[in-house]
This record gives sequence, C-alpha cells and structure tokens, in this order.
Amino acid sequence: MKIIVLDRDGVINQDSDQFIKSPEEWKPIPGSLEAIARLNESGWRVVIASNQSGVGRGLFDMDTLNAINEKMVKALAQAGGRLDAIFFCPHAADSTCDCRKPKPGMFRQIAERFNVDLRGQPVVGDSLRDLQAGVAVGCAPYLVLTGKGGKTRLDPDLPEGTQIFPDLAAVVAQITA
Repeated sequence: MKIIVLDRDGVINQDSDQFIKSPEEWKPIPGSLEAIARLNESGWRVVIASNQSGVGRGLFDMDTLNAINEKMVKALAQAGGRLDAIFFCPHAADSTCDCRKPKPGMFRQIAERFNVDLRGQPVVGDSLRDLQAGVAVGCAPYLVLTGKGGKTRLDPDLPEGTQIFPDLAAVVAQITA
C-alpha cells in the first residue's frame, strides 16, 4: 500500500501564527488540492496528521474544527480528490499526550488503522515537528517551503535525508513520476 501522511496547515492550506480558527480562515495553497487529487489518481492513500492545539487552548471548539475540515474535504472533492483519514491532536502544547507531534502517537494510530508499516512512506510537513514525528516511525521526510518551511529548512536538526520542495505539488510531481 502506498500511503502518504500530510500536515494540514502550511502544507495544504495557508497557515497563520494566530491559528486557523474558522472555516473562513481556511484557504488552500495554490495547487495543493490538485496535488492530492493526483495522489489519489496514482493509487496513494492520503492521510492528514495535524496538531490542533487551538482546541486545547480554547481558541475554537470541536464543532469549528470539524467545520474547517469539512470545508477542506468539500474543496478537495471539487478538485477531484479525497482524503482517506484525518488524524489530529487537540491537546495544548504543554500536554504530555503521545499524539502531539513531534511525538509519533498519531503516526502509530495511522499505521494501526491502515494496518501498514510506515517505514519508507512519505511524510510531508512545513515544520520540524511534522518531520520528526514521521521519522520516528521510519517515514521518509519531505519538507515544503510553504507555511513555516522557509524557516524550517535552516534548522540544524532537520532529519537526515530530508528532501526539500517548494510546495506539495512539487512533492507529488516527484513521487508520482
């Protein structure tokens, strides 16, 4: 099975230091929805793993998070694409949970849900913690320069072997070629 794990904010949609707190604030990065549709057409299972500490911080509630994700799913369907699952950590940054990236808990849940070994499967993120969580379970790290990626690429702790691309569309062009 070909499965790819994507971060949401900064990879699929525009990110904000003030969090994406409403469906109105969710805006796709140009080309990202079409890139996911291309993954689908190429036989990839597409899964999101996203920290959503805005829930734990009380900035928005689960209904709002669901509405944001629903907007994303509908926009993706209009582009001819779909997601196989959305995993998220609703806990605040100071939480001791195992699901908040850079911890690999969400990735272990994905592996269990899809009964797949994630070793060698791509993880695409714009932040160090996205890549660290995936690498902890053996994923191949792909950094996009959208969102926080421009700053992240300068981090000395970038996992060894990280491939760097301008955006999700460029990653998809590479892995589906």
